[in-house]
Amino acid sequence: MHQPNLAGRIMRTFGSPLAEMGRSRLVGRLFAIEGADGSGRSTNIKALSEWLEASGYAVKHMGLRRSPLLAQDIEHAKQSRLLTRTTMSLLYATDFYDQLVHEIIPALRAGYIVLADRYIYTLMARDIVRGAEPEWTRNLYSSALIPDAVFYLQTDPGELVLRNFEKNATLDYWESGMDLGLSRDMFESFLIYQGLIQRTFGRMQKRYGFTIVDANRDFAKIQRELRSHLTASLATAAK
Repeated sequence: MHQPNLAGRIMRTFGSPLAEMGRSRLVGRLFAIEGADGSGRSTNIKALSEWLEASGYAVKHMGLRRSPLLAQDIEHAKQSRLLTRTTMSLLYATDFYDQLVHEIIPALRAGYIVLADRYIYTLMARDIVRGAEPEWTRNLYSSALIPDAVFYLQTDPGELVLRNFEKNATLDYWESGMDLGLSRDMFESFLIYQGLIQRTFGRMQKRYGFTIVDANRDFAKIQRELRSHLTASLATAAK
């Protein structure tokens, strides 16, 4: 297995680390890919994984609602639509931190490349659009690891509609922001909600400095851009 830097680095978080995180050095690298459903996020991550593994790296995935502790509970809560927005936020945060402690950090200690299929930025953007104070969301995720690079696949809301209908023949209730009462029409609500999410990401980008990738283009062009960024990051890590 290829290891970017055997000396490793001290863990960096946005605030104080969790007690469970310890003080050991991290050998691997953490890359986050953000974007709405239909942005090509999962497809690009799959291709990046194959490319990295062919280059000798061991790859680990993480994403939302993948903690064995909470994944089913969150899905049930979403289906029931009974929880408050704050309670839902806390469930997602617990899911994230469970993966951070039990999956992400051990993988980084072992030298894996961790590819995050969405990270805290999506969770923060969703919470802010639903009325949470930005400072509250920053405090909630202050113990998260700072990724080595973050890429936001930005796609026009109209294009997202076409891609979601092509894939699922319908729009998702939550990805359409139907819980916010933006419109009784799901199509219109989707366009409004995704526009709000994109504007929130735009404000967050100024604070966190992640890379915005034009995901309206074809897959090959997006993949080349992502590989170029990862190649540069891994070359820096190897020095």
